[in-house]
Amino acid sequence: MADSGIVMVGIGDCAIARSPVKIKTSGLGSCLGITIYDRQEKIGGLLHTMLPNIKDTRIKDNPAKFTDAGIAYLVDEIIKRGGFREKLEAKIVGGAGMFENSHLSIGERNIKSARETMRKLGVPIIAEDTGKNYGRTVIFDTFTGDLLIKTVLKGDKVI
Repeated sequence: MADSGIVMVGIGDCAIARSPVKIKTSGLGSCLGITIYDRQEKIGGLLHTMLPNIKDTRIKDNPAKFTDAGIAYLVDEIIKRGGFREKLEAKIVGGAGMFENSHLSIGERNIKSARETMRKLGVPIIAEDTGKNYGRTVIFDTFTGDLLIKTVLKGDKVI
């Protein structure tokens, strides 16, 4: 049975909530889990992106699938719902290299895209847990801004 205080986010999706809701996503391998949060207003969102750039694809109907477009969408939606751009802060998790000898480097490209997009939008990244070679699940707490990172073999931590 699902916890009624937790909103689930699937791959290529996002959710925005106000305190005291928690938002969770699983299956972060080369994908990124990105939180954007206004600590004063206690509103934030969690995005689960798959690919680095929307410009590199033909089908552009879902910005949440793409790191660059998803971040821009999430920032805009948080502002529409009462957040303030100058108070936003971000955390990024994932971007793992899940397969040896992969020439695609999707995880690395997702991380680079997130950093560039945040810089362009003026949203500071205050914490991250990226790269490596293992998957992650994250739970974002809109009351505290904490991001719990759960892994199978590496333990849990909060950023």
